Amino acid sequence: MSRYFRQGIILGIALLAGGMTQDLAQAQTRPPIGGIGQAPDAMIFYVAHGGPDACGPGCSDWIAAEGAIQFDTFKRIIAILDRQADRKLPVVINSRGQSNLNVAASIGRILRDRSIDVTVGVTLVEACNGKTEADCFALKRPGGPLDAKEKVSDVVCDLACVMMLAGGVHRSLPPGSHVVVTGMSIHNRLAPNVSAEARENLSVKFADQFRKYLTEMGVEPGLIDNADSNATNGHAVEIPEAEWNRLHLVTPSI
Repeated sequence: MSRYFRQGIILGIALLAGGMTQDLAQAQTRPPIGGIGQAPDAMIFYVAHGGPDACGPGCSDWIAAEGAIQFDTFKRIIAILDRQADRKLPVVINSRGQSNLNVAASIGRILRDRSIDVTVGVTLVEACNGKTEADCFALKRPGGPLDAKEKVSDVVCDLACVMMLAGGVHRSLPPGSHVVVTGMSIHNRLAPNVSAEARENLSVKFADQFRKYLTEMGVEPGLIDNADSNATNGHAVEIPEAEWNRLHLVTPSI
């Protein structure tokens, strides 16, 4: 486990990707999980169960991953994969909010080492119907299994999602989903006053690491150039579906 941690985290300094704001209200109402200083909407993992082919041909069970990727998220993905060691359930990502890209890449390596398939989607838990977000969170926190279905239309896969997705042995993006690349910024949760010069040097260092990571995973590393550009102009760029195969964001159907 420590080797994943060393690959991305240096003295608490991380490269963050700005997430979409569509789930802000949810993030404000859901209780935090994990250690001190944990964000309220930090990513959780739980097993979901649906009908026949609910998560693809021959697939009715999956691991839902939802929330923002934080400094200790890698611990929770390892824990649930260990609990499901007798079967390789696909991981369905619903990444939202400001996420730690270093940890996202570490999770991608974990998924590749475990030979896990990865896709994106929103997991809708049946028992959460009519419940508050806090009550729904309490149902999910033990890790499932929970009866659910997937929502795959209009799902956003941000840069942190892409870093996780890259680790999948087989990667898929549902038609109608959106790959949106935003800018990146340096953050040190232990000492927030990082100098401008240090930020610039670390941004270059981390960007090079991410290019290498994507190349190793078989994904076109030019995605990081888009993120660098977005960090400068403050824009978000959507990668059109026609480009997904060329960038190797998705793998050929099996």
